[in-house]
Amino acid sequence: MAPTSARRSGHSRRAQYGLFTGYVLAAIGAAVGAVLLGISLWRPSSFNGFRSAAADTVVPIGQASAATRAEGQGLFDSIAGYLAAGSQNAALKKEVELARIRLKEAEAVKQENARLKALLGFREGAVKPVAVARLVGSSAASTRRFAYLGAGRNQGVAVGMPVRSPRGIVGRVLEVGADSSRVLLLADSESVIPVRRSRDEVVAFAEGRGDGRLRIRLINLGINPLKKGDVFVTSGAGGYYHPGTAVAILQEVTEDGGVAAVISDPAATDFVAVEPIWQPDAVKAAQTPVAEQVTQ
Repeated sequence: MAPTSARRSGHSRRAQYGLFTGYVLAAIGAAVGAVLLGISLWRPSSFNGFRSAAADTVVPIGQASAATRAEGQGLFDSIAGYLAAGSQNAALKKEVELARIRLKEAEAVKQENARLKALLGFREGAVKPVAVARLVGSSAASTRRFAYLGAGRNQGVAVGMPVRSPRGIVGRVLEVGADSSRVLLLADSESVIPVRRSRDEVVAFAEGRGDGRLRIRLINLGINPLKKGDVFVTSGAGGYYHPGTAVAILQEVTEDGGVAAVISDPAATDFVAVEPIWQPDAVKAAQTPVAEQVTQ
């Protein structure tokens, strides 16, 4: 039996040479590292040139990386700014809309204050009103023209009392309830009110036509002195209405008078004042014969 050979093959010899070379290189590297470490501890400034050269080498790469990072951050900031601007724009639009609403409310309050000042004018005038109330409705689809007032017997309102707005006469109370009243408007076909032209003593009767306008009938017939634009006011005859309150303005001239528009339009009237009858004794005296005829 042949003896086993203790020699290694050529492949094993090459592996040994490679391993040895690795050890040698590692030892040399460790020695070089130790020397460099010692030099850096002994004289730190000895490697400034190497560090500067290394820094100069990596600066362009760092600058490109920083530029890329800055552009990315700028893109994200732009997107975030766009989204924030959208929400801010919506908030601003909402604030502007609310400001417009508040402005309209302020204008409405201003108008309401003007109406209330006019109502205070009722109270401060020569004729103290019995009540100041709101017109809650009116009829406009028939020849009979009525309005409904939010004040009645409990507020001191009585039949026959004049009803007026800041512009002029609206009508007079026809029926009275506890807290409401029915008003006969000037334009009603059964309404007749004594008037005179405001600039002189031309007297006439203003009769309702049932179509929203009045027929002016002169008492003294002859040459018609009326002209378009003439303003008629209450004359005080009959005792119901205080003299000098605006009633109508002439629109057309006819043979015996003219056709006029009511100055105080009930459709455009909010609050009205109920005034006491100007001369209640005269009204009673005018109504007494009629009452006696009824009883007979």
